[in-house]
Formats: sequence, structure tokens, C-alpha cells
Amino acid sequence: MSRSGHAIQQLDYRQAQASDRIVPKPAVLTSSGWQGLHLELHHQPPFATAEHQHTMHVIASGSPCPSGIYAPGARWLDGKLARERRQVGDVAIIPAGITHRCSWDTPAEFTVLALEPTLLQQVGQDWVNPDQIELVPQFMSCSDPFMQTTLATLRSEAEVGGLGSQLLVDSLKTTLVIHLLRNYCATRPKISSSSAQTTGLSKAALTLVIDYIHSSLHQDLQLGQIAAIAQISPYHFLRLFKQSLGVTPYQYILECRIERAKYLLRQGELTIAEVAMQTGFCDQSHLTRYFKRALGITPKQFLKTCAATGEHARG
Repeated sequence: MSRSGHAIQQLDYRQAQASDRIVPKPAVLTSSGWQGLHLELHHQPPFATAEHQHTMHVIASGSPCPSGIYAPGARWLDGKLARERRQVGDVAIIPAGITHRCSWDTPAEFTVLALEPTLLQQVGQDWVNPDQIELVPQFMSCSDPFMQTTLATLRSEAEVGGLGSQLLVDSLKTTLVIHLLRNYCATRPKISSSSAQTTGLSKAALTLVIDYIHSSLHQDLQLGQIAAIAQISPYHFLRLFKQSLGVTPYQYILECRIERAKYLLRQGELTIAEVAMQTGFCDQSHLTRYFKRALGITPKQFLKTCAATGEHARG
């Protein structure tokens, strides 16, 4: 109950359009289908929320107004009031169950990211008693460049999506949770354990993982599924895989998909759209975007190059 005697509103981002209950306008961008994670981008006029609590941990990050002036305002966290500076890179952390409300005195653009509380327990259980994992509230007056970069990448992924999106989101989610455990918990676990001396996945585990990836490039690969092949947690898998190959699973799979696309294009038996489907891209434009980013040319230009050099290809 709030101090006024009224029941405090519960905001659950697992439900569709949950934030519509406290802000004037719907979000302009919303993630879809992410596991344990929900992102929204808002463009709002001046407003103030009613007192509420989140059922998920929430990270909020503001952006400057179009005029370049930062949107001033205040926030109440667990009964404490503060005016926030809200500069680029500043983040607010609102733990699940904490009484919260905020105000924005001018039009504002901001990002909200909600995480399942169980994620911190699942990732942190190797270093600290899960019952001791307590996220500390923070006002939007401190910079966190890592968090800002991660939120920007997640916003981009929410915009474009497509096959492979869940793998990238899973990887970012895991590294973000580790960052929260290291920097924003009352009991901060010592994550640099003795296991850091390992040199990567075992040869047998790496072979199994690589074989699975190459046989499943056409599917929407997910971090948890791949880590299960190696029989380790997603966090340890991310670290050991990069130690083994020098790149993240997401980067490795993207490289494999581009190489597979090049091979199929050279064969000349499939259209570009069919190659896209065979290599884990959701459509031709999705393949074209990543193909050009990796090679500097589009699949059509690649086909022309193949034709000019005498390689068999069909456009």
C-alpha cells in the first residue's frame, strides 16, 4: 500500500502495452519475442507517473531532446526523491518491487529495458548465494557507457530483428546481467574465479558445438541451446567460446552464414532470396545488409564478380 492508503499499481512488462497505463503515449518501438527481456523506446510530452512498482528489474536511459537540451525532471525511488541530470550515458535502475514514480518537465525520449529477476540468480549462482543478490536502486545521474552501448545495440536489434536476433539478444542479455552483478548489487560477486585460467572449450566440446552450428545455420540458433551442447551455462560458454576462437558465438555464426551464402551463390542453383533462407537470414534484404557489411558488396554485385571471373553463377 502507498502512504495515501491506495493500492500501488503493479507494472508487468510481460503483458502487452503495460506501460500505456502510466505514460501519455504508446511506445514508438517495442521488442517482440525476447526471452526474459523487454525493450521499449518512448517519445513523450511532459508528464508525471503515478506511484507504481515493477514486477521485473527495469533500466531506464534518457536522450537529449531534439533541441539538444536534456529533459529535466525528478524521480522517487523507494521513498527517496532526487532531481536527475539525465546526460547521455546516464541510467536509472529500478529494481523489481521498489516503489517508484518519475516526472519529465519537457518532451523526452528515453529507453526502458525490463529484465526477469531470475536472470540475475541464474547467472550469479556460481559466485554468490542467489538469496543474497539484491539490485541497488540508482537515479539517472551517473554515466554507464557500457550500459548505453548495450541499450543502443538492443534498440537496433528491436528495429531490424530477423533470424539470428535471439542469439545476439541472448548474448547481450548475459553480458548485461554480469555487468549488473558486478556493479549494481548490494553483494557483489567475485566473478573473476579460478576458472578464468582455463584456455577455452575442450576439443571435444568445441567440435560438437561447431558441428551443431554448421548443421543448423538455417535455423534461429539460440545461446542456451548451443551452450547445452557443451553442457555448461550460457555465461561460461560465452567466455570459453571466445577464448577458443577469438570471437563471440554470434560473430562466428554470422561469419559462417556469410561464407555459406558465398558458396551457394557461386553454385548458381538458388536465387538470392533462396540463399537467404538457406543461410539463416529472414529475407533477401536481411542477407544483403549483412553481406555488404562484411564484404563491401551486395550479393548481386558478388554474382556479377563471379560471372566476370568465369565462376558459375546465376542471378
